[in-house]
Amino acid sequence: MEHILDILKERGFIAQTTFEDELYEQLKSPTTFYVGFDPTADSLHIGHYIPIMAMAHMQRAGHKPIALMGGGTAMIGDPSGKTDMRKMMTVETIDHNVECIKKQMSRFLDFSEGQAIIVNNGDWLRHLNFIEFMRDIGSMFNVNRMLTAECYKARMATENGLSFLEFTYMLMQSYDFLELFHRYGCRLEMGGNDQWSNMLGGADLVRRKLGEKAFACTFQLLLTHDGRKMGKTEAGALWLDPAKTTPYAFYQYWRNVDDQDVQKCLALLTFLPMDEVRRLGALQGAEINEAKKVLAYEVTKLVHGEEEARKAAEGASSAFSGSADSANIPSVTVTADELAADGRITTLLVRAGLCSGQNDARKQMAQNAVSLNGEKVTDPSAVLTPEQIGNGAVLKKGKKSICRILLG
Repeated sequence: MEHILDILKERGFIAQTTFEDELYEQLKSPTTFYVGFDPTADSLHIGHYIPIMAMAHMQRAGHKPIALMGGGTAMIGDPSGKTDMRKMMTVETIDHNVECIKKQMSRFLDFSEGQAIIVNNGDWLRHLNFIEFMRDIGSMFNVNRMLTAECYKARMATENGLSFLEFTYMLMQSYDFLELFHRYGCRLEMGGNDQWSNMLGGADLVRRKLGEKAFACTFQLLLTHDGRKMGKTEAGALWLDPAKTTPYAFYQYWRNVDDQDVQKCLALLTFLPMDEVRRLGALQGAEINEAKKVLAYEVTKLVHGEEEARKAAEGASSAFSGSADSANIPSVTVTADELAADGRITTLLVRAGLCSGQNDARKQMAQNAVSLNGEKVTDPSAVLTPEQIGNGAVLKKGKKSICRILLG
């Protein structure tokens, strides 16, 4: 049987590991590992999808995942990648977000009979005694070494600098690893490569304090071929919650990725065999569109289920071919009163998620990219009337972004 690290490497997941030879040996036996998730929103987004897929591969290879919800660390905020301190969230908001994320996680991992578990670090971090913690854990950390971490150096270079509150984040995350080792025998932390410094702290804490083997392994971030972060849309982040990003919009995002990113996305975001991934990724010209359809369908199926993936694929096909009467095209329902109050096409473009705001809508009109029922709309003051809607008005931006406006 192929070693799980070789599988993850071949598919493009692995960025860095500690004690790689030792980790290879460790993973020849069932190993408990964890990945942390920051509950700053009530849904996961595509940035979480890489570690989730890696967890699923690990579980399929016989290892036990722990999804750690940051109900405690979220009260401090990770300074990694941030230029300013995060807004403080209430305990109630954090706990609500944790419960929402728990439900989403069950689509990707098998939680039956304890094969995977979800825990919340708020269960231990919120009740720590400060003096005891600093004597027991703080004494194990060297400030000079901590300040060499990229996440700290970047923040210290900003106008507002680094708060002591955020400086303690590494200690909190490291303590998580120690606590999970005590409770569950966890020996490996996995996560995004932007967490490397924090993860080193945790693995080092377990080794120094307990003399036990502990490891860290980071994943590549989901970037385009030219280094830009993937998952940004005109409407904002690409969420896994269908109420925030519709399955159709989710499907369309992957259907329209750059040709050069198709093979990487197929390897990272689907379970297709690598021979098939390479075959699809090698397609050229118009044929690469078939690979994009496979990518979009497979990712949407994993996130939203096969039925939603099928409907999204059919809706996209209808939009592209111009048969706009398909029931699978996304729709927005408006009332006559709402149209009377503000029936501008620009407002409906924003409400339908086709544009990010009024300025974007006017810009798209100026570029001759907006149509209503097949007719171009270039006047930003143009309005939609109930009579124009009939059984459904078709609003389009470009060739592939489409929405049916229904009267309710």
